[in-house]
Amino acid sequence: MFIEQRQVGQMAVFAYLIGDEKSGDALVIDPAADTDAILAAAESRKVRINYIVNTHGHVDHTGGNGDIKAKTGAKIIIHEEDADMLVSTPTAMLRMFCAKQSPPADQTVRDGDCIALGGISLRVIHTPGHSPGSIVLYTDGYAFTGDTLFVEAVGRTDLPGGSGEVMFDSIQRKLCTLPDETVVLPGHNYGGTPTSTIGHEKKYNPFLG
Repeated sequence: MFIEQRQVGQMAVFAYLIGDEKSGDALVIDPAADTDAILAAAESRKVRINYIVNTHGHVDHTGGNGDIKAKTGAKIIIHEEDADMLVSTPTAMLRMFCAKQSPPADQTVRDGDCIALGGISLRVIHTPGHSPGSIVLYTDGYAFTGDTLFVEAVGRTDLPGGSGEVMFDSIQRKLCTLPDETVVLPGHNYGGTPTSTIGHEKKYNPFLG
């Protein structure tokens, strides 16, 4: 398995290209922008993008869905509670982020579902709080935390459907119980480093106290 972390778009979003070299299968998490570079990375790795997975439905994470889908035929996957967001972003917000409206989801997921890709399996952990359908994707040793958990910070909770109390519960019950050595791969490059670990966040994240 390989993981490529790539900063894209206006909001320091992290998109992730994950692939299985043996099968040649790959998926991309949150292709917010710079889709040509993401596609070029897949081509250089000699993998095909089969899935687009959104950690939640906000346009700063979904703006590149349409381009990737048009060029690869990849299926769009999102939690069922955020699926409507993909096709209902206001025009003014699309202009603000220089983004295109996403196509609708091809598949929705719930807590505990698995997304299989070659020899890779990503477990869906439903972590509402930033949005009703926010998810973290977990595979042994790695957690793609979207806008739920950043490096020494957490996602905002003042947008529609957000809740600080719900987010705190999600993080405490579902993320802080992961192994301490789990690498945190966040949805934005907002910290002093691009990655962290669950153990580090439990010790140093001021929002987890």
